[in-house]
Amino acid sequence: MAARLAAALRAPDPSARLRAALSAGTRPHPALVEGLIHRCRVEPDLNVREMLTWALIRHDRELTIPPLVAELASPVPQARSQALHTLSKIGDRRALPAIGRELLRDPDEHVARTAWRTASGLIDADRDPTGAGLLLRELASQLGRGSAEMQHSLTRAFVAVGRLALPVVERSRKAADARVRIHALATLAMLRDPSLRFEDAVDDARRRSFGGHLGGSARP
Repeated sequence: MAARLAAALRAPDPSARLRAALSAGTRPHPALVEGLIHRCRVEPDLNVREMLTWALIRHDRELTIPPLVAELASPVPQARSQALHTLSKIGDRRALPAIGRELLRDPDEHVARTAWRTASGLIDADRDPTGAGLLLRELASQLGRGSAEMQHSLTRAFVAVGRLALPVVERSRKAADARVRIHALATLAMLRDPSLRFEDAVDDARRRSFGGHLGGSARP
């Protein structure tokens, strides 16, 4: 069974690999978990990767969570990001302790963004304010990082955690680094009004940031 799945997931045609992953999820079996996770490391097609995640979700989480957590230490960025993505879909908070500083600050942008989304989705700030505080401090260390798309991902993570993020982000609103300062101000605005468009929040933050940094007193 496992050997047949492994062979099917190596088929040159993406549609054949998609069908193989669909079959593995339709008829879950413990023997298939390892092969599904192994394929997640190398599968080039996004749709097939999504089906691999779906197939893993269909299996008993007691069988999938331990090997997925183990994948978070893989040297292969796709293995880390896909394991994080699958853990976010499973939604079991037992995976949260494994999403530490190394992943939240991962040099691979896709891995880092997926770690932010997964950790912020799993944390329960009301039940675990200490854990939420630790997560928020790590997230704050990434303010100003990367492209606008990446910064938007980080802002969404802060918004997902909720009101506890406000004082943490507030500490960066007067940072010397303009990128950090602008991103913090935009994030504060979206924490107060999540309906804002990120681009509009950034534009307003840029105006306020340079005004305040040059001696003004504008606040977001």
